[in-house]
Amino acid sequence: MQHNGMSGIIRGLGWDLGLPLVTYYGLHAAGASDTTALLAGTAGAALRMVWVAVRSRTLSPFSMVMAVVFGVGLLFTVLTGDPRFLIIKHSAMAAAIGLTFLVTALHGGRPLTLAAQQSFLPGKAADLARAYATDPDVRRGHRLASLVWGGGLLTEAAIRVVLVHLLPIEVMVGVSTALTVVTFAILIGWNARYLATHRPAPAPAAALV
Repeated sequence: MQHNGMSGIIRGLGWDLGLPLVTYYGLHAAGASDTTALLAGTAGAALRMVWVAVRSRTLSPFSMVMAVVFGVGLLFTVLTGDPRFLIIKHSAMAAAIGLTFLVTALHGGRPLTLAAQQSFLPGKAADLARAYATDPDVRRGHRLASLVWGGGLLTEAAIRVVLVHLLPIEVMVGVSTALTVVTFAILIGWNARYLATHRPAPAPAAALV
């Protein structure tokens, strides 16, 4: 992914993580129960997702996955009264996206990294598709990146499911967000390092004369 596309991912991630976190701890400090505070945070995240879809006049596959996960998390929380389902939904979302990365890397015609790059750089979508279709190194890079991101997100999902049953809810809300931040920081760092070490070398000066 190029710098502009990664910047868009980071900004969106900041909103998606920050809004529920601030809402939860704000309401919790005001005396709201864990379930009420988590439901409010989830509702805030869902409203932002709707706003983004209306503003862009499109519903991306990521948004559809998030909508389903939000709905399932809310349903199980209402039926069981256990607020942990509102945290586990993040693992369900990470696992779904991670599996999509892996499937598109191994069997798809267009790895998810390419689809994400095109969505964040729509003006260059055709050029990115052309590069993927004609350059074996670009194809190899996208498939490797999709495998790395898929494995990283599945690992994050598994760790969260274990921790949510070991830690108190008020601690786990912050830990869950920190886990996502650390995971994305590692994956984005790997992505940046890979791009830096596999960037095409400049043409020799003699060849430019």
